[in-house]
Amino acid sequence: MWNSLREFQTKRSNIKDQSHSSNVKITQPKTLGEITSKEKDRMTTGFSEADGVFGGGIVPGSVTLLAGDPGVGKSTLLLQLALNLSNKSNKTNWSHVLYISAEESEEQVKLRAQRIASKMKDSGLLLLSLTDTDAVVSVIEKTKPSLVIIDSIQTMESENLSGLSGSVGQVRYGCSQFVKVAKTNRIPIILVGHVTKEGMVAGPMVLSHMVDTVLFLEGEKTTQTRILRSLKNRFGPVDEVGVFFMDQGGMIEAKNPEQIFLTQNKKNAPGSVLTVILEGSRSFLVEVQALAVFSKLPIPRRVVSGIDSRRVELLLAVLQKHCRLSVDTMDIFVNVAGGIKISDPAADVAVCLAVFSSLKNISLGDRVGIGEVGLLGELRGVGLLEKRVKEAKKLGFKHILSPDTHSLLKDVLESVGK
Repeated sequence: MWNSLREFQTKRSNIKDQSHSSNVKITQPKTLGEITSKEKDRMTTGFSEADGVFGGGIVPGSVTLLAGDPGVGKSTLLLQLALNLSNKSNKTNWSHVLYISAEESEEQVKLRAQRIASKMKDSGLLLLSLTDTDAVVSVIEKTKPSLVIIDSIQTMESENLSGLSGSVGQVRYGCSQFVKVAKTNRIPIILVGHVTKEGMVAGPMVLSHMVDTVLFLEGEKTTQTRILRSLKNRFGPVDEVGVFFMDQGGMIEAKNPEQIFLTQNKKNAPGSVLTVILEGSRSFLVEVQALAVFSKLPIPRRVVSGIDSRRVELLLAVLQKHCRLSVDTMDIFVNVAGGIKISDPAADVAVCLAVFSSLKNISLGDRVGIGEVGLLGELRGVGLLEKRVKEAKKLGFKHILSPDTHSLLKDVLESVGK
């Protein structure tokens, strides 16, 4: 830029020629057979659902990024996790935990801790309200805790960089400093991250690349169900989920997560069909509901919740073209009960059956639909179909409609419409 001055620093080095210097350490590459590896000792969190998402526990020296919508319960979950680990009465898994709160004061955090923990006398949790990145690094190096929780990375800032907290430079600098201190001292660090209105982690995309694990806590504010997903994990499986309930006393683990998305439909009303979806390696029974009513509008409405609306439009076109259902004159409403959002194509058959059930006023409450529907009206196989069928039969459902029983969607509708 013309007519302006910009300050920058130059790196000074006393070594003029590194190729001839004896102080330079040359690192030689090794073969895979020469490298020794061992299983890392993991730190259990006190939540079996969270341990499964981490891959068996928190790895020493790892850096985890936990993101989620405002008010979904990120701080509550991490505070409970910190209280579980810092409880001195638990001698088998006691840990020295440091909680850095950059958004709330220490008094506010204590009030939340009193609400979610009945006994705090034996808690050795260290709490500090600080927003200076360099000062936090100094505290970590001085106290040497077993676990560090920083809430949140977007509110940390350093005087070494220009810009406000939350800017690209400040976020990258803060994350790099925390990654460096975690790897050097083998101290696991959990960073809380904000999200944008599109549901992505706020800040540069390099933030997700710098950390070892990226977790996402999701859930509707109107429901108590919270799902902890693993989007990236260098030390465990990806796409694993943990199911919690948000209560006045904090986060509660789901005892029977396979059944939490089922509603007690004793009347077996038309428009309700069950399906089995996979989240990671776990299977869940989910209820898909549909309502078809005659439309007086030139363009009928399509209202969808919990599933991709474009996918539902595709399935409605298949129903009209290959199954001769007059859905073009109907307002179609599709909802996934329980407030869960699904993207598994195995729910296609259940959506079609729910629409057919509501349109024909036929009850299909005892049937389970599993399978993907193609544009030609055929049923396509889905991953781990045998495991899905086994899960449905374990809960007492015998009438299962899948690609193993029918090859065309038209045949499925004819079998249930008799």
